[in-house]
Amino acid sequence: MILMAAGIAVARARVIFGGMPWFKDPVMLPEPVVPDGWKFFTAAEVATVEAIADRLIPPDELSIGGKEAGCALFIDRQLAGDYGRAATQYRLGDFKPGTPSQGPQIKDTPAERYRKGLQSLDAHCRTNFGQKTFAALAADQQDGLLKQLEAGQLALANVDAKAFFNLVLQNVREGFFADPVYGGNKDMAGWKMLGFPGAQYDFRDMIGRQGEDLKIIPISLISRKS
Repeated sequence: MILMAAGIAVARARVIFGGMPWFKDPVMLPEPVVPDGWKFFTAAEVATVEAIADRLIPPDELSIGGKEAGCALFIDRQLAGDYGRAATQYRLGDFKPGTPSQGPQIKDTPAERYRKGLQSLDAHCRTNFGQKTFAALAADQQDGLLKQLEAGQLALANVDAKAFFNLVLQNVREGFFADPVYGGNKDMAGWKMLGFPGAQYDFRDMIGRQGEDLKIIPISLISRKS
């Protein structure tokens, strides 16, 4: 018979004065996007993306629209980087149709899907609207095309039209509500519309003030770099 001896660890607390008993590593914040030209989009693609962004998030009495908010700039920088190259995605196949919960089963990178999708959309518009590009169409015509894309009722060459619409919709939303450090959400317009406080340090001064309009001014990571 083997006897096991159990020991009891005793925790001993001590009071720390004069600061924290550890050294905090410096925080590496992203460099703010500078609007110094387009890194991925062509001029024609910019016009199409900005037109789409303004129909998905049109300006109204509550906020500016997707174009003014800089959604195209946000998407441009994302497509020019790791996101556009699908650097974090497994892309060796096999690629087969799956369920919506399995995510997009598409070989092309987001950058490739944008290039093909935007070119195909403008080609469709030129063929069916007297050589006009998507950006040159009236707002109701643009809305009609976007609704067809969303419903999967409009075929585009070289790209899954419905999947392309969903990709652009997701990225426009991200550009409108992401931290302005990434190029969109101009003047934190998306956050101000929702009452989102942004990158606040803490909320200790506001505990117990439920139901009040706290009138919090949002803070961006850009402010944290200064």
